[in-house]
Amino acid sequence: MHGVPDSFRPSQHHRGGSPAAAPGPRPIEAVLFDFHGTLAQVEDPIRWVTEAAAACGESLHRTRATVLADRLLTAGRPGGPRPYRIPPHLAEVWAERDLYPSAHRAAYTGLTETVASGIDGLDEALYDRVLDPEGWIAYADALPVLGRLRAAGIPTAVVSNIGFDLRPILAKLGLSDLLDALVLSFEVGRVKPDPTIFTMACASLRVDPERTLMVGDTPADAGAGSAGCVALVLPESPPAAVHGLSAVLNLVGTRR
Repeated sequence: MHGVPDSFRPSQHHRGGSPAAAPGPRPIEAVLFDFHGTLAQVEDPIRWVTEAAAACGESLHRTRATVLADRLLTAGRPGGPRPYRIPPHLAEVWAERDLYPSAHRAAYTGLTETVASGIDGLDEALYDRVLDPEGWIAYADALPVLGRLRAAGIPTAVVSNIGFDLRPILAKLGLSDLLDALVLSFEVGRVKPDPTIFTMACASLRVDPERTLMVGDTPADAGAGSAGCVALVLPESPPAAVHGLSAVLNLVGTRR
């Protein structure tokens, strides 16, 4: 974990040299979650390519879809690994991709255009597939953990660097009713690891950052420590896997 507040550290000695009893940790009163790589994962890349091609009227053999998926992942996929390189003509929209929907679309369709597919309209279809709720899969422990937090009265929010609206995806995955707030970078004009986006999220839940846990999968999520939050970073897992989110229940004291 990163960003452990002062109250988690041993206290100084009392006057006279006798050690002071260390105060207990401040209770966690709210939990912030990243979305991609934390609560859910994008679909298998071969399915991503196959479904997008089908939307263009093209049926792909698995071998061709596999080769094409590998090349497109290297070029850059929303929700995928960082692109191998950013072409100079895309540098501006790439830098602004999580602040403006138009920049997000332009950045990722521009990256897929660098891969010759031979399929008319595939670049837009690939991007649209990422917007489709059917292209996302919740981690196996996301709903149970959010449900336990809701039952315990612990408010939760999603804090995401994203250039499109997650609400339809969250609704399809059954997560919407278990979240109290959404703080999306393109809506608030701040991008993780900027501490402001985390303080905005805490304010939306009416809780102090020092009593808030941020759960994510990247160093940008660990930036919550600069806002005073405690941060838990879990490495990304494959689609539908158990992601280790039960650790959250231990930290907030709701595990039975």
